[in-house]
Amino acid sequence: MTNTTGKLYIVATPIGNLSDITPRATATLSDVDFLIVEDTRVTSKLLNYLGIKKPMLSLHAHNESSATQGMVQRLLQGKSAALVSDAGTPLISDPGFPLVREARANSVEVLTIPGPCAAIAALSIAGIPCDRFVFEGFLPAKESARKKSLEQLFDEPRTMIYYESPHRIVQTLVSMQEVLGSERKVAVARELTKQFEQTKSGTLAELLEWINLSKDHRRGEFVIIVSGNNADTNTYTNKHEVNADQILAVLLEEVSVKKAALIASRLTAMSKNELYTRALELKSIKNP
Repeated sequence: MTNTTGKLYIVATPIGNLSDITPRATATLSDVDFLIVEDTRVTSKLLNYLGIKKPMLSLHAHNESSATQGMVQRLLQGKSAALVSDAGTPLISDPGFPLVREARANSVEVLTIPGPCAAIAALSIAGIPCDRFVFEGFLPAKESARKKSLEQLFDEPRTMIYYESPHRIVQTLVSMQEVLGSERKVAVARELTKQFEQTKSGTLAELLEWINLSKDHRRGEFVIIVSGNNADTNTYTNKHEVNADQILAVLLEEVSVKKAALIASRLTAMSKNELYTRALELKSIKNP
């Protein structure tokens, strides 16, 4: 019996400059029976640019659970679809994972049409080690949760990639400075591939100063590239190691060992675990 199941194409679309759409992506969008999109208004602009008219079904954070099954049923009936996000590669901090998982569970062929991805585009121009990296998406909106997430990755040796919106970019950089240290190397890329594309690199202290210099520096969607905590990319650790004992000694007179280690790590960008061990040693020396 002939297999009449349709195919699901995961199609990367431009992150800003519409001319970055690939010929294969254009052909796929033109050939499928329908499109699954994050926002019909955004995708309509791309389709108008390409001269393509297609039925669109909306898939977003609020309807993924309810809409996925119906879309898979269409695929099982022989219809082919292309999944696109508002910009870049679908599923990367965008809706679509439940759909892909359900389609594969029902033996629907899922194919990739690769193309732009903001995280990789920013990493390639950041001037920060890119041989090993982790993608962390968006940090939590609440300050306490945001700092906790950063603290968990304080000792991460690989480069870290974050996305951020214009209305939270300052708060996020402040949290990063408080948790990771003022001298941690970072790069901030905004408006990638658009007319006012801009990438700025330096320490967290320098980036915070720059971001506050002009409201234009806070416009657009952001990718933040953070260097890992290791000797090659974080020279501040080695530079200030000699002062760690002095800092801990003062802190231990006022706060607990755990709190002293946390504060010292923010001041020196040294490992919180390492400072905790050293604080215990200092405390035992003082109180044998």
